[in-house]
Amino acid sequence: MCRVVDVRQAVLAKNDALADALRKELTARGTVVVTLLSSPGSGKTALLEQILAGTIARGVPAAALTADLATENDATRLARSGAPVKQVLTGGLCHLEAAQLRAHLEGWLPEGTRVLYVENVGNLVCPASYDLSETLRITLMSVTEGEDKPLKYPAAFGLAHLVVLTKTDIAQAVGFDRPAFVRNVARINPGVGIAETSARTGEGVEALVEQVLAVVEGGGVHQPAMAAARPVTADAQGHKHEHEHGNGHEHVHGGHAHGHAPGPLHEAPHLSPVRLRAPEDPAVPRP
Repeated sequence: MCRVVDVRQAVLAKNDALADALRKELTARGTVVVTLLSSPGSGKTALLEQILAGTIARGVPAAALTADLATENDATRLARSGAPVKQVLTGGLCHLEAAQLRAHLEGWLPEGTRVLYVENVGNLVCPASYDLSETLRITLMSVTEGEDKPLKYPAAFGLAHLVVLTKTDIAQAVGFDRPAFVRNVARINPGVGIAETSARTGEGVEALVEQVLAVVEGGGVHQPAMAAARPVTADAQGHKHEHEHGNGHEHVHGGHAHGHAPGPLHEAPHLSPVRLRAPEDPAVPRP
């Protein structure tokens, strides 16, 4: 049992180191990473499509990388925003890791990108433990999931810089107890902001875009107490991760080349500079 814990902590420590290096590199290039984390069916992709469109409409260069176990459906939807989009198929892996993210950005991320949105695999357990070099981590849940969700998944909500409630247009119909939800979020992550949205009606979307762009422009970010309290190498969810999964496939929306990303963290010991492509480069995949 101790050996399993030691290996898990070593993997997470290496991921954190890679994430820190990538964060510094992207920050130097003027790119801020915003990650979105939720369970399946929360409306994450529908909301991200509107956030992307709102970001582009404000003249802020943005791109999106979306991860899923299978299908390119999410990339097809997100590409309607007009932003460059890449779909990553994880081949069964339940989360993204920093080394995978870096490999998929190599040679793809357009030069001058100000904000990179990363949509993680629909899962509130595995992804919570992995830093993806984000400046802003958003955890989402819908009103259909129950107001006690933050208590059931403390790491996912406790490490969030911002919590977003989705599908608020049907809150009354499903009997959602908003005060109880707010109390539960506060128990897990005191002081974190809660944005209430509906992708169907557009409620709260514009305000959320403004919140995100304020961070992109250097605004302050909530610091979760759980992040300060937990050991750097600890798996806050206590979940065993198997790293024997196959390598994730990468699919560039609008392009024709398909390939494999390098293997998990232990196979990427060295960080070479991320090569960015200029927007006018005809080789840059576009939606």
